[in-house]
Amino acid sequence: MTEAHARGLELHAWFNPYRARHDGARSPAAPNHITRSNPAAVKRYGKYMWMDPGEEAASKQTLDVILDVVRRYDIDGVHIDDYFYPYPIEATPNGAGNEAALEGKAGAKELDFPDTPAWERYLAKGGKLDRASWRRQNVNTLIEDMYQGIHREKSWVRFGISPFGLGRPDRRPPGIHGFSQYDKLYADAELWLQKGWLDYLSPQLYWPRAQPAQAYDVLLDYWISQNPQGRHIWPGLFTSRIGAATKEYQPQEILDQIGATRARPQAGGHVHFSMVALMQNRKGITDQLRNGSYATPALVPATPWLGNAKPGLPKVKATRAAKGIELTFAAGKANALYAVWARHGGEWTFEVVPASKVEWTLRATMPGWGRRTPCSSAPSTASGSKATGCRCGARRREALIYSRRRLGHDKMRPAALQILAIPRGIAAVCALHGTFFVTDSVQPE
Repeated sequence: MTEAHARGLELHAWFNPYRARHDGARSPAAPNHITRSNPAAVKRYGKYMWMDPGEEAASKQTLDVILDVVRRYDIDGVHIDDYFYPYPIEATPNGAGNEAALEGKAGAKELDFPDTPAWERYLAKGGKLDRASWRRQNVNTLIEDMYQGIHREKSWVRFGISPFGLGRPDRRPPGIHGFSQYDKLYADAELWLQKGWLDYLSPQLYWPRAQPAQAYDVLLDYWISQNPQGRHIWPGLFTSRIGAATKEYQPQEILDQIGATRARPQAGGHVHFSMVALMQNRKGITDQLRNGSYATPALVPATPWLGNAKPGLPKVKATRAAKGIELTFAAGKANALYAVWARHGGEWTFEVVPASKVEWTLRATMPGWGRRTPCSSAPSTASGSKATGCRCGARRREALIYSRRRLGHDKMRPAALQILAIPRGIAAVCALHGTFFVTDSVQPE
């Protein structure tokens, strides 16, 4: 966490909410593991030990663990994966159920999840729901409790979910077919969006754009349309299919999916699965991203529903140096990042600087020199707001510094200068502080 924040990166803790143990585990379960401390709350399903969503003790275990992490660690988000009730497997399983779901295949005879004791207790207490609706209610209750509990502990910590990429069968666009997480995993992702029980949704759109029954663009538009609360939609891309042994992607597929996502203003980002493909630079994908889609830094989109407090004012000193401008920072209250625009003549560069940094150099040779922004207007922020008072000058170097805190809002505070405070957890401009100008004769090299 320290190293991530020192680089201006957020760190989101990832959980599977119900998976307790796998037969391939390399060590025995600890004495306080739930399979030993409360075995009635755990059911075997194929090669997994699975916490039963119908057992109150199982849901409490998940919630307690996640909230303990939120309390004790300086994380920026909590993220849960697509496993709710387990992917169905055949009565005599030959493979993982999620693999079959991606292929749109169903087993000849599915093994039902063994939650009969909890189901019978529900009926004995007068429960009226059918079994499928009861299972969805179990999951929904945990999702709502997690959302409220996380923000009760730390209001700035985002809660995100990456469900299977296909929605409810009764709402799907024409031509879209395949596995139903609503009926098989008992995951009602549309309801979570409707209720606003998450801060970002990353539907796993793990199919190519040209695959009609699961077309990337069509599915992305579907999830955008199911988002009345205006939560973040950051689709998941199957980047690890680049160089895969089967159903391989070419790098251009990922580049095109990023382009399609950026063409939709309601989708403010994307998520790669997984980092291994980027670390291995499979077929040059990392180089292509670095030189194209990711040529300049970016800020995480604003999350204004989590709060609107303005950050404190940072103090900034600028000194002319041989190779650029030396900036010295003294962070204001709750500053987490500085968003720094620099201009020499009509050329702008942008950098994200962690507020832990005391000194920073704006160099004439920084990446981005030569990427032109019309100097008749100041650079836009992530939310589309603009700073004011941009001026042209053939030999004038300008630095616009926006500082950021965890929570904030999109509006700028009126002021004569242009240094903006940006909070942790919010990417948009939050408070307008000032612009300073350093006149020198240093030209971009």
